[in-house]
Amino acid sequence: MATAAADKAARTEPGEAAPPAASAAHTAEQQAAFDAAVAADERIEPRDWMPDAYRASLVRQIAQHAHSEIIGMQPEANWITRAPSLRRKAILMAKVQDEAGHGLYLYSAAETLGTGRDELLDKLHSGRQKYSSIFNYPTLTWADVGAIGWLVDGAAITNQVPLCRCSYGPYARAMVRVCKEESFHQRQGYESLLALSRGTQAQHEMAQDAVNRWWWPSLMMFGPPDDESSHSEQSMTWKIKRHSNDELRQRFVDICVPQAESLGLTLPDPDLVWNEARGHYDFGPIDWTEFWDVLKGNGPCNEQRITQRRRAHEEGAWVRDAAAAYAAKHAPGSTTRPDTAAQHGEATA
Repeated sequence: MATAAADKAARTEPGEAAPPAASAAHTAEQQAAFDAAVAADERIEPRDWMPDAYRASLVRQIAQHAHSEIIGMQPEANWITRAPSLRRKAILMAKVQDEAGHGLYLYSAAETLGTGRDELLDKLHSGRQKYSSIFNYPTLTWADVGAIGWLVDGAAITNQVPLCRCSYGPYARAMVRVCKEESFHQRQGYESLLALSRGTQAQHEMAQDAVNRWWWPSLMMFGPPDDESSHSEQSMTWKIKRHSNDELRQRFVDICVPQAESLGLTLPDPDLVWNEARGHYDFGPIDWTEFWDVLKGNGPCNEQRITQRRRAHEEGAWVRDAAAAYAAKHAPGSTTRPDTAAQHGEATA
């Protein structure tokens, strides 16, 4: 993004330190070019100059998103062996595999910012980086799988579709495919709840119980209220995010109310009512004490989730080592690369 004038101003003789004034002028021009690109809705790419704070904010958000995808595999994977039919099992397996793929896309996007995947995973395992609080709740019945698909993945879509227009190119492009697959997940959850709701009385009650337990944590997924969010305003200025936490939460509520009516289920909020003046549904207060408590590691399944993640990472070390050794062995110019003719059993000189 730097202009020719900025390059010239910053140019020095070999071995000579750049004059402070020239360096400051160069940085100012780079900042101006960055600001202009963001304002014009242009994409910032990995080789473009970007402020350190912008890079750090992206790493934080993308890492948290990636961690959420791979931790989020656990609550539903718990039900793969107990799915009520082969069809339901196949659908759930496909969904869990999708979540693993989403994590890979997002870790790859974070790597374009100069942050290694091993570093990100180490921060997750040590508790220095967070994942969505929603995945620290247990899946008690089969209906929870449907509630997660409808509510949790529905909330994810509401939050993530605007990220397809994120100012950072690799993140925005990754989100296009992620959102298409999340749409499938949401429909899967809705269809599963619909079948339960229209089934026996016991199945209907099981579906209603699951919705009762997942509704409020789903509203918390959008993050704290705007006046308590430490990152939201700056992220919107940089166009990493396009809407505030409260705007997205309201949009989600407005979408879910008519869907719940179609399902024949009741959302567990006595204050939920249409506000004609606002053109939106009013809803009751969220228990933010619970949100912060879960985020700090005191939720029902925090320790279980991270312990299982660490164990899976440790048990998979041999696979990563083998893949790395294979890649090194077959790299161009490798002295350990096997002779092609010998591999095929042909005679060699």
